[in-house]
Amino acid sequence: MDFFDHQDRARRKTSRLVTYYVLAVVLITVAIYVAFMALFIGVKLKTGQPIASKLAVFWNPRVFLGVIGVTLMIVVVGTLYKVRELSAGGEAVARLLGGRPVNPSTRDAAERRVLNVVEEMAIASGTPVPRVFVLPQEESINAFAAGFSSNDAVIGVTRGCVQNLSRDELQGVIAHEFSHILNGDMRINIRLMGVLHGILVVGIIGYWLMRSAAAGGRSRSRDSKGGGAALLIFGLVVMAVGFVGVFFGKLIKAAISRQREFLADASAVQFTRNPLGIAGALKKIAGLATGSRIRDRHAEEASHLFFADGLRSSLLGLLATHPPLQERIRRIDPAFDGGLAKVASAVARETGAAAAVPGLAAAAPAPAPPPLPAQFAVQPGEVVARVGAPQAEHLAYAIHLVSALPAGVTEAAREPFGARAVVYCLLLNREPAARKIQLDRLTQHADPPVLAETRRIMARVEALGPESRLPLLDMALSSLRELSRVQYQHFSENVRHLVEADKQIDLFEFTLRRMVRRRLQPIFEKTGPPATQVYSMKPLLPHCVAVLSALAHWGNADTPSAESAFAKGVKRLQATILLRMVPREKCGLQSLDAALEQLAAASPAIKRRVIDACATCIGADGKVTVEEAELLRAVADSLDCPVPPFVAGQAA
Repeated sequence: MDFFDHQDRARRKTSRLVTYYVLAVVLITVAIYVAFMALFIGVKLKTGQPIASKLAVFWNPRVFLGVIGVTLMIVVVGTLYKVRELSAGGEAVARLLGGRPVNPSTRDAAERRVLNVVEEMAIASGTPVPRVFVLPQEESINAFAAGFSSNDAVIGVTRGCVQNLSRDELQGVIAHEFSHILNGDMRINIRLMGVLHGILVVGIIGYWLMRSAAAGGRSRSRDSKGGGAALLIFGLVVMAVGFVGVFFGKLIKAAISRQREFLADASAVQFTRNPLGIAGALKKIAGLATGSRIRDRHAEEASHLFFADGLRSSLLGLLATHPPLQERIRRIDPAFDGGLAKVASAVARETGAAAAVPGLAAAAPAPAPPPLPAQFAVQPGEVVARVGAPQAEHLAYAIHLVSALPAGVTEAAREPFGARAVVYCLLLNREPAARKIQLDRLTQHADPPVLAETRRIMARVEALGPESRLPLLDMALSSLRELSRVQYQHFSENVRHLVEADKQIDLFEFTLRRMVRRRLQPIFEKTGPPATQVYSMKPLLPHCVAVLSALAHWGNADTPSAESAFAKGVKRLQATILLRMVPREKCGLQSLDAALEQLAAASPAIKRRVIDACATCIGADGKVTVEEAELLRAVADSLDCPVPPFVAGQAA
């Protein structure tokens, strides 16, 4: 099952969740109506009213509509409240669980190690670098990934996870969480939290009705005791109905979650090519007194997000959101004999005094992968197969690339102040006249300290190879999320002027500009609701033409070669109508941006064909430059389809 199949499966599970939600609300409404009417009849019996007349009014459309209205209002308001609370994405979940964001420029050895691992995983998988949160009050070993998409995803780790896992074990855990990011599991996880909270509110209201009736019964007169008892029983019934609904909701949550954990474990092994890493983490959980238990009061509603079960053992395992630890370990390590090693802090042992050095990427440097040639061939089918499927060679490449970056540059990229300078340096033109215009712009409009930092590091950034520029940008964009709104507006304007300084735009400038807008715009600017997913290729064909035309012109100097590349790309779309290439002069940035925005709403099956067509178009001349490869990755990223970096072993 590839990335696109996983995305489609996640969409079907979301649809199934909506069905279960509607069914649960209907059953709850019917149960409350029956309880209300039965208790209403019971009250009338004590006043002497004949039974026959009460049975005749048991079906009361007006009462039924009233019960439906009140129940729907309670459930929907409860759900919307939780959905709104979680609307900020992964950060809202992390803070709900008591998480504290880790400063990207931290000098704490343990936290720096976690950040390094997350950076490497993100660069290796082609996703934005997630923010990292630590749960400082949790001594257990656990972690989670949360968010609506890779753009707002966060990685959360407990203090026990940070302190007790070796680097290999931490890699295994983080790789497991990246699998959830890549497979589209996070969105349904957050929706589950909202759905179950709406049903839970019914039970909570029943509990308060019962308490109110019990407390008020002492002050009521003898004549009103019957009504008080009925309210007490009704509250008890409503509470039971609500919690029974939550019980079955938990069953659904557990069934959905358990199988995904096995898949994420397998993906982590494939990503790191080190089964002993994640197996070692699971063994330490089994051997630790606190295990993986989360003590925060919100652990229950977020239990399906965690790396390992964060709750106490469930009755017969029916409600367990995770498979048994022993079973997970044996699937990864068939030689496991049940023995568990004593857990001890791994940070001091691995990092020692060197861990305090900023920019430390690993306890031991990764071997350098073969260098990527200036031009190489790309098979479109290989590109599609790589989407959302990073391998061990991508991780080795990312580790080496990050460790090879100049220390002063990585330090700058890891905090908001220097990250702006890094982006400005990446955009500085090598042509003296254009560079003077750019520096004059920064002198007039950039913060003086940022300008000074730009001048300090620009020679080192300029010396970087083309394969290092986008990973460095990824690191900087993660830090730039910490800007204020005013700072972002000034930064965005400066980026626009730097790009337009020479009156033309090259592949890298477009790629950088596109990534900056995609990663930061939703954070600092109001965006509309997500577009409805499109399942037909026909309405998207004009947008496909705009993207393929731009790629064909950018990759070919003459019109005949561009037309040939365009035709090869169009063929992969399997369109049933004739499509013509847009002239070079009409392939503007605005039209390309608009086309990518529309294509982002396509179904996974259509996205597969679009990426295949783009890869065919770019590689039509038999060679792809590093800049073209990064452009292809940026286009795929715009469609929420992360492509790992191209490495020498796969460029064939």
